Amino acid sequence: MRTPNQITVDRALLLYVLQLLEPYGLLTDVKLQQLCFLCELQTFAKGLKAFHFEFFRFAYGAFSKDLDNDLTSLRRKGRIENFTVSDHVKEEAIPLFLNAIEGVEANEKTKDIVDAVVAAYGQQDTAAITNSVESVQLSTPQDPDLKIPIRDIVFHTTLLVPHRIEVQAEVALSPAIAAKLNVAMGYDSRPVIDGQSW
Repeated sequence: MRTPNQITVDRALLLYVLQLLEPYGLLTDVKLQQLCFLCELQTFAKGLKAFHFEFFRFAYGAFSKDLDNDLTSLRRKGRIENFTVSDHVKEEAIPLFLNAIEGVEANEKTKDIVDAVVAAYGQQDTAAITNSVESVQLSTPQDPDLKIPIRDIVFHTTLLVPHRIEVQAEVALSPAIAAKLNVAMGYDSRPVIDGQSW
């Protein structure tokens, strides 16, 4: 389960990825899911953590309900129209997030990885990126030497559980920056405890 700070990081990174993808034209839910999955895989491979989305095997590759929920929530808050970030996000949330990234080595490294993944796969159409994801080989904790391509994994099988993956560092935001980011993204800055804002 994601912590409130992790949810803030995930939403800010999601908005950042959407902004990076704008020059590539048409975007679909499937393509976004695959790109974010690849971002997670690449950051984990470098001993870092950016997104905290759990992913499952679905008919078109990888799918995260957390990512889908964050996307829906940001749309309801008026921060995204379809897949296009609002002017408010471009003027306030993204600059605030990028300022928080600067000068923090782990944050900068994860941003560089996300930038590289979007640059490598952003121009691909949905079918091509899904094929790229389905070609990825994963191993199980029970048999780390056995590599299975995602296309051969049974539907609805868990592919990634971020809180179980040990990393050297992850994107971190101070409580003050996280509060400002939440406000810029349309959320209350107060912590939520048992469903209540305090």
